[in-house]
Amino acid sequence: MDKFTSLTGTVLPLRRSDVDTDQIIPAVYLKRVTRTGFEDGLFRAWRDDQSFVLNNPAYTGATILVAGPNFGTGSSRQHAVWALRDWGFKVVIAPRFGDIFRGNALKEGLLPVQLELKAVEALWEMAESEPQKRITVDLGAREVRVDDAVWTFPIDDFSRWRLMEGLDDIGLTLRHEDTITSYEQTRPGFKPVTV
Repeated sequence: MDKFTSLTGTVLPLRRSDVDTDQIIPAVYLKRVTRTGFEDGLFRAWRDDQSFVLNNPAYTGATILVAGPNFGTGSSRQHAVWALRDWGFKVVIAPRFGDIFRGNALKEGLLPVQLELKAVEALWEMAESEPQKRITVDLGAREVRVDDAVWTFPIDDFSRWRLMEGLDDIGLTLRHEDTITSYEQTRPGFKPVTV
């Protein structure tokens, strides 16, 4: 997982609320056995509509998705996070997130930023009037900044530290590799092993 400290990028304004994980990535894409390559399934049902914001070339390369309340509700599929990340999003900003989606995002290096609805609406309006306007999401300062506007967002210290260090669950475990190796070398040989 890459370290995340700060990101300056453009915004894709998704003016939709109650976006569940099945809308983010339909179930048909869950048959794949890889953890990458899900960008083709992102918002698949909506992308058939040429006016859907993801199809607008003005937002090509956007790394920050700004959505309405209750983003990522529904089933617990990690594929939703993978699809967003594979498309190129590094941050999702919304007034509220589904709890499981939020947890999956934090473990996969996608930063879920919770801002009040007024801030989200201001970002939507900014992105629609100036699609190439860049904003900064600063995890160290827990701030979203654009021009003179600054909004703070909550994130627990442990999740913040994990993202800033680039540690997923495996990375956290490997921090103790010496201790694990030492234990395994002294473990009696007659006990069961996992290979």
